[in-house]
Amino acid sequence: MTPARKPVRVRIPPSPTGHLHIGTARTALFNWLFARQKKGVFVVRIEDTDKERSEVQYEEDILAGLEWLGLHADEGPAEGGRYGPYRQSERGEIYTKYLKQLLKEGHAYWCFCTKDELAAKKASEMADGLPPKYDGTCREIDADEAAGRVKGGESATIRFQVPEKVVTFKDLVRGTVEFDMTLSGDIVIAKGIDAPLYNFAVVVDDALMEITHVIRGEDHIANTPKQIIFAEALGFDTPIYAHLPLILGSDKSKLSKRAGETGLMEYKAAGYVPEAMLNFLVLMGWHPTEDKEVVSVEEMVKDFSFEKVQKGGAVYNKEKLDWLNGYYIRTMELDRLREYIKDFVPKEWMGSELFRKALEIERERMKSLADFKEMAGFFFEIGEYDAELLIWKEVERNVILDNLKAVLEILESGESFEKVEKKIMTLADERGKGNVLWPLRAALSGQKNSPGPLEIVGVLGVEESARRVTAAVEKLG
Repeated sequence: MTPARKPVRVRIPPSPTGHLHIGTARTALFNWLFARQKKGVFVVRIEDTDKERSEVQYEEDILAGLEWLGLHADEGPAEGGRYGPYRQSERGEIYTKYLKQLLKEGHAYWCFCTKDELAAKKASEMADGLPPKYDGTCREIDADEAAGRVKGGESATIRFQVPEKVVTFKDLVRGTVEFDMTLSGDIVIAKGIDAPLYNFAVVVDDALMEITHVIRGEDHIANTPKQIIFAEALGFDTPIYAHLPLILGSDKSKLSKRAGETGLMEYKAAGYVPEAMLNFLVLMGWHPTEDKEVVSVEEMVKDFSFEKVQKGGAVYNKEKLDWLNGYYIRTMELDRLREYIKDFVPKEWMGSELFRKALEIERERMKSLADFKEMAGFFFEIGEYDAELLIWKEVERNVILDNLKAVLEILESGESFEKVEKKIMTLADERGKGNVLWPLRAALSGQKNSPGPLEIVGVLGVEESARRVTAAVEKLG
């Protein structure tokens, strides 16, 4: 009989020692997509065993970033109406239990070597042309003697006794991977009985949380054989691994702050929308079945597979992100766009019909939510501008003035916008489009670049448009 397949359970375990960055966000997305596709469970776990470097502000930033992207946990402590994260700092007794088990069963031992002694051994091995590894000095100390020394206050770490064997595992991205553990030496897994290190704590957590797939960056691949032998010693099942390609800068070097490796929430503050960011993240290291750039979340879930994850590094392309952001701004529902943009505009703009109309036409030119305030500010209050802005090319000043007066007469006719629009276009055909439409657009916006003049009239209304053209006539006159 074939054993029942376990339901898929994945996790994202960020460390709150810095902001949530692009690489971690992409790893979270790939985990979330796999869980959604397999109808599994996505877990968020804050790995804060590094008490000196972990900070609450970073945890808050990480959780805010995941929330912004819509990558919500499927289980965990209830916090604010959603599932909050598990925290390693709240699981200390669990790690202590399993450290004691390893010590009792002889898989681990107390190591009393000082930092200076270890540094000297390392220097000696390197001088002899050997790969540095721990020589097992403390392995032979009697367990009771070691326990007594620790109880007496002597400083010590806990080392895992690495078996001399080759560890082999199948990676869903990279195929079969082998590590010769004889080259490793015994590994420190805790600074003390109540101070576990990352590689040990993560194994305990993954086992007790029944994680079936560990999906993470390839920079963790060297940790995998260590975690496998820890799991075997503890009697745990080992998960299936998938190591994702690193994200590289445009010069193919490791992504740096200069090349885009800034905190994810900085992108939000700069006016990027989550739909664009998700689309951008998924294309760094994965490609859909169809050759296309725009992929909805629904399509990602349906089409996701590790066969389509590339092995080579994924290149960060800021131009693609900007293009995607502009695309989503242009095409999303207007109500959704209004909700996103509210933090980028003065409160008094919101809610008016003028704001809605301005947003509807300006979205065509926007690459970022932050663009709107500068682009559309003239709709709400026209700034000062030089009279020379009204002049089209080398056309004489009096000609421009006459054209503006003719337009003003049409605007003040009291007719509907449709009739006003038609008459202005007829005038432009008669006198030259540039001679009529350029000064009208400049009079309405006070800017070199703006939507077309009749689009602006449609937003401002005929009455306000007439007021602005009157001001332009006075400026020229």
